[in-house]
Amino acid sequence: MARLNVPTAKIYTHEGAVASHINAEQQLRRSVCSCLLWEDSFYEDGESVATRIKNTIPLVAPEKVAALAVEARESFKLRHVPLLLVREMARLTTHKHLVAATLVKIIQRPDELSEFLAIYWKEKKQSLSAQVKLGLAQAFTKFNEYSLAKYNRDGAIKLRDVLFLCHAKPITAEQEVLWKKLVDGKLEIPDTWEVALSAGSDKKATWERLLSENKLGGLALLRNLRNMKSAGVDENLIFADLAAMKTERVLPFRFISAAKYAPQWEPQIEPAMLKCLEGQEKLKGKTALVIDGSGSMFGTPISAKSEIDRFEAAAALAILVREICENCTVVVFSTNAFLVPPRRGFALRDVLYSHAQQGGTYTQGGIDTAAGQGYERIIVVTDEQSHTAIHNPIPGTKAYVVNVASYKNGIGYGPWTHIDGWSEAVLKFVQEFER
Repeated sequence: MARLNVPTAKIYTHEGAVASHINAEQQLRRSVCSCLLWEDSFYEDGESVATRIKNTIPLVAPEKVAALAVEARESFKLRHVPLLLVREMARLTTHKHLVAATLVKIIQRPDELSEFLAIYWKEKKQSLSAQVKLGLAQAFTKFNEYSLAKYNRDGAIKLRDVLFLCHAKPITAEQEVLWKKLVDGKLEIPDTWEVALSAGSDKKATWERLLSENKLGGLALLRNLRNMKSAGVDENLIFADLAAMKTERVLPFRFISAAKYAPQWEPQIEPAMLKCLEGQEKLKGKTALVIDGSGSMFGTPISAKSEIDRFEAAAALAILVREICENCTVVVFSTNAFLVPPRRGFALRDVLYSHAQQGGTYTQGGIDTAAGQGYERIIVVTDEQSHTAIHNPIPGTKAYVVNVASYKNGIGYGPWTHIDGWSEAVLKFVQEFER
């Protein structure tokens, strides 16, 4: 018989620290919660992360995988990785019974119907399972004519293809008429900014009309501030929309990106960013907020279409954490650690950036600097790719490591409460955990 009383083999971060051994569910969470699917990061390529997710799903209870897919979509505001989770569930006898119900919850835009099929057929084209057909059919009934027309794009898989394949049944006579219009290509052309501008309309007039009629969603508004600025759009209209915008589906770092291209409007962008904190309780007592400013946090965009890197995602999260803390000390670390001046909002982003050395990842140095100031709660925001493991926090305090990357191994477990992700859901977790 093979010996059982043998030491567990050590595992390491990409920068050489001894990492924590974690279970399959924890591994799946750290791979998923800040994953923009198939996008490369500083140390790992997107295909490796996706493969790890696929290989881990069979090791996690089906209810846990389904719940994570919904959480990733609704709390962490991710679109594609929840679809991958469900696609892999459909392969497994143990998991496939939850596919339909989970698909209905995570498909929140019509284009996600066809995106799911693209993921389903990524390796090869094959028949849809009964659960997949049922889930797609039920999800199809959620969308009105405007949303169907808006996302009825000319891709390899069209919405009408999904409709035929899943054999959806309309709930009402009106929906039956609507779906026939979709099939016949006769949906009413939606009044979106893409349609209006592609028609060759005057850009300034078009933007001002869309703003006046509240036709821009929050993400479209942020992404187009630079275009509106170039077109000379009336600032008062832009400011009114920023003040009224809904932030439920907008990740915090989107505001950092918007402010890059329209810095003169930071005073209006910043309150919109903080709107997601309305009604949230303050974290009482003294909090130490420790931000990773090492080289692996910089330079590599979080996606091919983005200019935002992990550091800016961490800075956006830091802005929100700082805002709900009753008393907060902020530290940024890389090769060295620095206590930064007390700033808030975008000014905190600026001071973090100015102190980040973009060198090595000596996480313990940042923690020690925070300990020198004293704390009742410490929150470390990092990609966890440290040179060395970290010590225990000050006895009797609350201690969190917030992981903003999808790397396989990390250091923030054991006496540290580990949280994955980069949305404001991180704050809600801390508040609920302490409550």
